[in-house]
Amino acid sequence: MLKATNDTMIVTIDGPAGSGKSTAARGLAARLNVRFLDTGAMYRAVALKCLREDISLDDQVAVGRVARSAAIRFEGDQVRLDGEDVSTAIRTPEATKASSFVASNPAVRESMVELQRQAAKNIDIVTEGRDQGTVVFPNANVKFFVVADPEERARRRQLDLKRQGTDVALVELLQEIQARDARDEGREIAPLKPAEDAHIINTSNLTPDGVLDEMQRIIEVSLGNRGRK
Repeated sequence: MLKATNDTMIVTIDGPAGSGKSTAARGLAARLNVRFLDTGAMYRAVALKCLREDISLDDQVAVGRVARSAAIRFEGDQVRLDGEDVSTAIRTPEATKASSFVASNPAVRESMVELQRQAAKNIDIVTEGRDQGTVVFPNANVKFFVVADPEERARRRQLDLKRQGTDVALVELLQEIQARDARDEGREIAPLKPAEDAHIINTSNLTPDGVLDEMQRIIEVSLGNRGRK
């Protein structure tokens, strides 16, 4: 199992959908001048490949096979699947919904966890997801678990979709978020929960910069000058 060492810094940010973890992770990585690992994009990419190949999400063997065959990599802000830039395609409502089912597949998680650990070898990194501090990097230097009120998370998701040109009713998004929370928290493999040593941050009434300020303060207290780049 990969362990954080004195030579590298691993910061994990976990939390439910719409809590602001991706925005926080990307912003924190920029502030610290380290690599950002968007693990959610990896599961979305597998989900997209399943949808394109008309693979039933209930067929765990087939979905696991897709995960093992998918070539997923990051180039700057681009997410590439089998050489194609799918940065926009993986953010559709269909891919978002499918990714939650894909992520509950043990074979998929095994493949993605290995890719994530490989990506973090010998570098400083900020990584976000739902099991980064509990399963993937249990020995990370600093762990965060971000939360937000379900209504606020649904509102954020609605705004994101509007920016993409899609209108979805707030009540529908709230129901989807609540259903996804139930799946993520209730699954047998790597259920969504904060690590015992995670710092809990409620982003409901914080600006993005406010979240980053609090995270950076905690990192500096925990790691001293290593929290400054």
